[in-house]
Amino acid sequence: MEAKKNKMSILMLPWLAHGHISPFLELAKKLTNRNFHIYMCSTPINLSSIKKNITKKYFESIELVEFHLPSLPNLPPHYHTTNGLPPHLMNTLKTAFENASPNFSKILQTLNPDLVIYDFNQPWAAESASSVNMPAVQFLTFGAAVVSLAIHMFEDTEDKFPFPEIYLHEYEMLSLKEAVKEAPGNKYSFDEAIRLSRDIVLVKTCRDFEGKYIDYLSNLVSKKIVPVGSLVQESIARDDNDEEIMQWLDKKEKGSTVFVSFGSEYFLSKEDIFVVARGLERSKVNFIWVIRFSQGERISIRDALPEGYLERVGERGMVIEGWAPQATILQHPSIGGFVSHCGWSSFMESMKFGVPIIAMPMHIDQPMNARLVEYIRMGVEAARDENGKLQSEEIANTIRKVYVEESGEDVRNKAKELSEKMNAKGDEEIDGVVEELMSLCSNK
Repeated sequence: MEAKKNKMSILMLPWLAHGHISPFLELAKKLTNRNFHIYMCSTPINLSSIKKNITKKYFESIELVEFHLPSLPNLPPHYHTTNGLPPHLMNTLKTAFENASPNFSKILQTLNPDLVIYDFNQPWAAESASSVNMPAVQFLTFGAAVVSLAIHMFEDTEDKFPFPEIYLHEYEMLSLKEAVKEAPGNKYSFDEAIRLSRDIVLVKTCRDFEGKYIDYLSNLVSKKIVPVGSLVQESIARDDNDEEIMQWLDKKEKGSTVFVSFGSEYFLSKEDIFVVARGLERSKVNFIWVIRFSQGERISIRDALPEGYLERVGERGMVIEGWAPQATILQHPSIGGFVSHCGWSSFMESMKFGVPIIAMPMHIDQPMNARLVEYIRMGVEAARDENGKLQSEEIANTIRKVYVEESGEDVRNKAKELSEKMNAKGDEEIDGVVEELMSLCSNK
């Protein structure tokens, strides 16, 4: 398939995680509606997983392009994704991804797009584009506040971070530094890929609640920061498992149930599963909980939970292994709260659907997102002990506070207010994105 002659073409290269691929794909859909042709570039295993999210409407405008990684003995093709990847292979995957840069250069030469949109810590992608006089723009799937604080942490700036509401505990700071140290492209400085972006940087955020952080980040990196909006995934056709979930939710009263999920890339330890389970049980509320295990970890839901747990919670709780249609669940009338790790996509979905957050951040950017959740008053973080351990009683109390008790009314109202404001704007941010990209393509 060739891009139509009257369309500008963009090649997108997200990192190999669902939490990155999904917003790239949603941005692609928004851009195809405005006369762009998109080449979505990723590994075959990732492309096969997103095909169902590309409906007939986009068949002509979004072209999937296979990006092959080097063959490694301990990294077969089905591990060329972070989805279910055993944790000990993560660094191997990151190295393979970066070492595949010559393959990316060949793809650019073959397709000759008008523009490249690349991901976090991929300066090699920007350099490949620059070598053939092709503009490249970075798209950050994190918030502006998080990126600003991270630059402060890793670039040894002497200035004090001017937003004390976005902070890290010592154990969280150590975790973040370790994660960035091992990030894809970790031989580069944290902001090098940002500075290679041509004139602008796209950020998955909205000016309504991150305006001051957007302006500050722009000053830090000397680039125009262009917010792209929430990019919440479109609802797709349900399968039989989804129908079972919806039927269970249909039986619950309006706002009576919390959705519990810690994202597609994080696996709770057995200890954390027990603590969360006890917290949900003590909260006395209805819940639907998605638990994930890494590939190769052979354990059943029943074995992972405390003995007799499923019998004790009965119809009050539904526990699902693997995957559930998060956006669809959050829109259901029976959902009154979201027990979340505060990944940025989950944060955005909660805001779009007006669901208050019970924040339980785990690592990387999530603690900073949780602080933002509290700062804009759309949720409350469950307190941990002095060693950073989850506490079941705190989980139970925070759940009840956020979505049951009178003291949480302000949070519930704020979540609705932010949702109404976001939905009223529609795709206003995308219009600004299109204007910037058209200018870059025209001047290349």
